[in-house]
Amino acid sequence: MSTSSLIAVDLVVALVGVGTWLGAAITAASGRARATRLLAVSAAAVTLARAAVVAALAGRGWWFVQEKVVFALPLVTLAGAAAVVVLLTRGVPAAIVPLYGAGFAAGVGMASPLLTGYPMTIGQALASLGVAAAATLVAWRFTSGPAVPIARLLGPVIVLGLAGVGLELLPVSHAGADGPVRTVVSELRGPTTPAPGGTVRRFELAARQATVTLASGASVEAWTYNGSAPGPEITAQEGDLIEVTLTNVDIASGVTLHWHGYDVPNAEDGAPGVTQAAVPPGGRHVYRFLADQVGTYWYHTHQVSSEGVRRGLFGALVVRPRGDASEAGIAVDGGSDRDGGSDRDGGSEQDGGSEGDPEGDPVDLTLPVHTYDGIVALGAHDDVHQMSVAPGIPVRLRLINTDSTPHRMSLVGTDFRVVAVDGYDLHEPGLVNGQALRMPAGGRADLSFPMPAGAVTLLVDDDPSRAALRIHDGPASTVDPASTVDPGSTVDTLGWPELNLLAYGTPAPTPFGPDSQFDRDFTLVLDRGLALVDGVPMFAQTVNGLGYPNIPDQRVREGDLVRVTVVNRSIETHPWHLHGHRVLVLGTTGSPLWLDTFDVRPGEVWRVAFRADNPGIWMNHCHNLDHARQGMVLHLSYEGVGSHEGVGNPHAGH
Repeated sequence: MSTSSLIAVDLVVALVGVGTWLGAAITAASGRARATRLLAVSAAAVTLARAAVVAALAGRGWWFVQEKVVFALPLVTLAGAAAVVVLLTRGVPAAIVPLYGAGFAAGVGMASPLLTGYPMTIGQALASLGVAAAATLVAWRFTSGPAVPIARLLGPVIVLGLAGVGLELLPVSHAGADGPVRTVVSELRGPTTPAPGGTVRRFELAARQATVTLASGASVEAWTYNGSAPGPEITAQEGDLIEVTLTNVDIASGVTLHWHGYDVPNAEDGAPGVTQAAVPPGGRHVYRFLADQVGTYWYHTHQVSSEGVRRGLFGALVVRPRGDASEAGIAVDGGSDRDGGSDRDGGSEQDGGSEGDPEGDPVDLTLPVHTYDGIVALGAHDDVHQMSVAPGIPVRLRLINTDSTPHRMSLVGTDFRVVAVDGYDLHEPGLVNGQALRMPAGGRADLSFPMPAGAVTLLVDDDPSRAALRIHDGPASTVDPASTVDPGSTVDTLGWPELNLLAYGTPAPTPFGPDSQFDRDFTLVLDRGLALVDGVPMFAQTVNGLGYPNIPDQRVREGDLVRVTVVNRSIETHPWHLHGHRVLVLGTTGSPLWLDTFDVRPGEVWRVAFRADNPGIWMNHCHNLDHARQGMVLHLSYEGVGSHEGVGNPHAGH
């Protein structure tokens, strides 16, 4: 049984326990002795059953059972044992109060992991005890208790509960660097010259509101870069210097540019309140960084990103190896490609670039997947995008999930290889057929195949009626799309298994691994619970029981080898994303998997590692951007690095 299934079973058993203990108390108050004894025995049996489930769950990790072992089970066991003893020795009337106590103890024990997250603290335990005691007294008073003022009964337990709540609401500051600040973030800028053999690629992006018309004719009110959504595709070759000037025309909340997955110097990262101030309307900011990572990446605003990205402030970043000018879609002489080399009206380069030619050039398509007001689009197309490629021509599909939730991508009509994930080439990737690829929010995957005879269809979320790419064989002038069979509409991909990237490809040497000696070891337990987020109490998305900015920084020194264990106790998926560093997934059996975003599903535990080789203060957060807005954000901070941008203070940028 999976961990998430065990968590669900534990919740159901706990709920049954609450019902049987309270049922026994209610029947005792009504004087039904036989029913009371039957329900009390049943409740005791359910409590023992829950202990067995918790024992099984403990084998999956202490994170999943901490509050159950130290609080919930001891509390209900003691209260239940007292109720049974009183019932057997003093009779049904005397057992009313302890039976109520057992019922409400079971109730707070069930509710505590749902409301408080991990780990359970003394304050949470005191508040839970206060709630259980208050509920017991109220139930006793209004069923069979003495006719005394309720306030006199509740006074002590109210004090107990308020003491616990007070402990939980104390704000904690974790901002600032350890020891003296030797470097401020603003000094960690990118270079001003390209690498030998490279050239300067200059781009201008203007953030503005605009009405965007999708390929189907649907119009959406979007926030855009240069009037288009997606924004212009930024392309370069390895060794080039990328310089991007961002201006804000009319986005009132401000904008930035974050280079998702690209390990830029810290001051170029575009994290408002950390590496820069957000660019206000009428403002500008220049970013510079070296194109030293080949692969598929993307950029997006990080200011109020849950709204800004959803409304269209994103685009693709593709860096090709030096010498691939024929594929790059950029000027070979290094001239200025000031709008990103993209058709501002959503032309073919924006949604994928070249569609092949009679001479047999490889086809290289960049395809961001995005949802606009409930409409899913693949590139610039929210319908079926038709194109033609001659048989035998190499095809590369660069898929980018720009949404906050995962997408499932299925390629029908050909075998293919996943040649890169998150910009990193996989080692000896095998042929794939009849398996779907799950893409986490923010993640990328490059698929490669030679064009076969016939047609190939790329489906999004197994739905042929929504945005899809259909590639026909042969020149466009000789192919009638209506007369050819669409494999995407004839093959049911819904039942296809997911490709397991942890076991895909073949092993290869890595600079470190599971048996390495780590200088830093962090654990992040992801959950939901009551917490302060920017000083406001809410039912937050939490890390180790806390919400931003109260989550302690992960402190590292430059050169440290860092291991991070990410645990998901919640019922939601959390795509985890660390800025400025690519992490190695530990324990894979296939190709080494270097990622910048990975889905941690309910009940999963991921162990990843990285070398701390990019000094700065870096955001580390859930890339479901609504979850980040609700508190699931912390920082990776290098010793000796400080910021004048207000790290750790409440601000809208996160």
